[in-house]
Parts: sequence; structure tokens; C-alpha cells
Amino acid sequence: MEKNNRLWVKRLSLSQQLIVLIVCFVSFFAVFFFIFINSNVNNYTEEQMFTQLSETQDNLSYIYHAVDVDSIQLAQNDNRMIDSYFFKRDAEGVFHVEYHADDLKDDKRIYADVYNNLLIQDKIQQGPLGALYHDESIAHVYPGSKYTYYSIRILEDDVVVVSLLNNAYINDFKSTFVENVIDITVFVVGLFFVIMMLWVGNIIRPLHVIKNYIDRIRVGKEATMKVNRKDEIGEVADALVTMHDELAKQEKTKEEMIHNISHDLKTPIATIKSYGESIKDGIYPYDTLEKSVDVIIDNANRLEKKVRSLLFMNRVEYILSQDSDEVVTDMRDVVDTVVLNTKVIRPEIEIEKNTVSSLFRGNEEAWRVCVENLLENALRYAKTQIVITLDEDQLCIYNDGDQIPEEILPTLFKPYEKGRDGQFGLGLSIVYKVVAAANYTVVAENVETGGVIFKIIKES
Repeated sequence: MEKNNRLWVKRLSLSQQLIVLIVCFVSFFAVFFFIFINSNVNNYTEEQMFTQLSETQDNLSYIYHAVDVDSIQLAQNDNRMIDSYFFKRDAEGVFHVEYHADDLKDDKRIYADVYNNLLIQDKIQQGPLGALYHDESIAHVYPGSKYTYYSIRILEDDVVVVSLLNNAYINDFKSTFVENVIDITVFVVGLFFVIMMLWVGNIIRPLHVIKNYIDRIRVGKEATMKVNRKDEIGEVADALVTMHDELAKQEKTKEEMIHNISHDLKTPIATIKSYGESIKDGIYPYDTLEKSVDVIIDNANRLEKKVRSLLFMNRVEYILSQDSDEVVTDMRDVVDTVVLNTKVIRPEIEIEKNTVSSLFRGNEEAWRVCVENLLENALRYAKTQIVITLDEDQLCIYNDGDQIPEEILPTLFKPYEKGRDGQFGLGLSIVYKVVAAANYTVVAENVETGGVIFKIIKES
């Protein structure tokens, strides 16, 4: 079920996914607001109301003790929502209201509670006022009363102040608080939505450009693309353009190579056919029967070698895929075998070996073909000498032939690239595949004193 849900999301476009994200966000926030915020707004309001009462009584206490008692009435008028009343005890121990007495008595419950608390002050020390010291308060709540919250504070032994908060102010505070929260929520969600839309749009536009570019390439049409971005999307776009250019170049060189290979195959086939027909008719094209047959065998060998290279080029991927990290080959044995088999090609060339036992990752057959191609290439261009050096870190094959043009070196190992003699040999591209499969590096370098050296470096 969870997997199906993930697939459902993946089928949506980025714009649709954004809308789903916004809806989920708004829904979650709405549930959070109505369950959590709404359930705690009363606690928050009560805390704020008692803070208002405490601040008012702090101000009145300061005026009473340090300023002018006549200024108390003026201070009370600064906050129309909070009414404050001063109780003073006379010589007989009875408390009297000095201000707003008639207004306070309009709310019988609060008046009775306040007055009774004052009367029992001297009788019960652990009572509501008995536990208070000077300038400390006790708070009360009367739901449904005109004055919902009130606070009592002792100013002196015979004087207390009672501050009451009008219920209308409380309701206004709650309403304003909820409205502000809703306004902020709507603003944040709206801003979040706009930012997400701009961000997604900024992503979708280059993706559409990339898609159109790929669609045109897929049907074989000319296509250009330029995405001015430095992020991952820009990197993908640049990689696609580079890949397209590389594939186009490879396709062109591949066509040229096929043309040249066809010509190379056509020549030995035509020679074998013509020589065979001549011998059948009793005619020896190359002086004697034996020499004529040698020409046929030589062209057959050339043909076999070209066909083997083509077949191995297609087979090398399969051979390399069968390798594992545990498969290793002793390169010294491979070098000895290849030298023994190929030195007869040009026996006049001196082949010097400086080798030690060295293990290389990979299949022995693949390495044999790799070294064989490198050695045959060296024999093709060497003048007098080939030096093979093998140690724990690398294999080097040097020949004293002509140096490779610098412009060819960077593309020497790419498939279908034209070599220094203008031919499209596959040998070096096979070498590159084998070396790369082992995560090694192969390079060709011109030697300052003359000649060329090929290196297979174990750790790149």
C-alpha cells in the first residue's frame, strides 16, 4: 500500500506535487490551530490578564508609597478596562472602600468575596490574605461576571487595593489575538505558496528545455540547448550537450572506420579469391605454387586478425563483466607469454624485459589481449628496440619509434579515433576498456630522448 502511494506521488508533475504539499501544510496547520492553539488560548489570555492586573497594581503601589495619594484617581483613569478600589480599615477594624464603592457593590459576588477576605485577615493566618506580605497579590476568576478577573494586594497593614478587569476587554483581547494568529497564518501560507511556485517554476522551465532538446535528438533533428544555470540542472544540461556532441563525433568516425574496415577486408578477400581462382586454372600469380599459397595464407592471417579484433571489441564487455574483485592476474606471466608469441613478427627488433611478479586486477584473457595490442603497436613503430618494465605499481612498454603528434595524444585511446598513420585501429580502444575496467589508468607519452612509452598505472 505504501509503495502504491509513493508511485502515485511520482506520477504527479512538479506543479501538482507542490499543490499537494501546500494542501497538506494548510490542513496540518489548521488542525494544529483549532486543536492546540484554540485549547490554550484561554490559558494564555488568563496569563496576560493577570499580567495586566499586576502591572496596574505595581503602578498604584508606587504612587501610593512614593508619590501623591491624590494622584491615584488619575492613575486609575489611564486604563479604562481596569478598575481599582482601595479598602482602608478604620479604628474599629472594619474595612471601607475609599473609591468606586457603589460600582463595586453592583457586582455582589465579587464584593462579598473581597470584603469577607479582608474581614478574616486577622482571624485566619493561612487564609487568602493572611498568607500575603506587603505588595504581594492574590488573584481570583469569576466566569460570567461583569468583572471576570480581579487581584487583591496589601499596601499597608490597614490598606489593600483591589484591581478588576472588565470582561469586555478580555473578549476583545481574545478576538484580536485569534484574528492576528489567523492573519499571520494566511500571510505565511500565502508567502510560502508564492515562494514555492517561483522556485518550482524556476526548476520546471529548464527541464522543459532539456526535454524538448532530447525529443529533437531522438527523432534525428538538429537541436541546440543553452541553460544558464550553475546548479545540478545546469550540469545535466551541459553533460547532455557534451554527450550529444561526442556521440555525433563518434558516429561520424564510426562511419569512416566502417568504410576503411570494409576496404581493409575487401583487399585480402579479393586477393585470396583471385589467387585461388588462378591456382585452380593452373596459373601461379606469384612465381610458384608455394609462394602463391603463402600470399593466400598471409592475407588470410590479416583477415583473421581484423575479424578477431572486431569480435573481441564486442566481446570485451562480456569478459570484463565476468570479473570480480577477487580475480587477479600475474602480469609477468602474461608479458612472458605475449612476448614469446609476438616477437616473431619482427625478429630483428630487440625486446628487453625488466619484470617482477606483479598482481593486476582482472581476467587473464583480457590482460593478454591488452598487452598483445600494446606490444604489436610497439613492434609496428619500433626502429630497433622495445623495453618492457614491470614493477608493483605499473607496466611500461617503450619503443624507439617516431613520436606521436601532440594533437593525437588526448584521443589516442578513444574508440573509432584515427591513429597517427591515418588508420582506425581498434587495438588501443580495447586496451583502454580493459584498463578502465580494473580502475587503472593508461597513458601514452613522448619521451624527450626519442620514442614513445605506454604506461598502465595501477593506482590513478
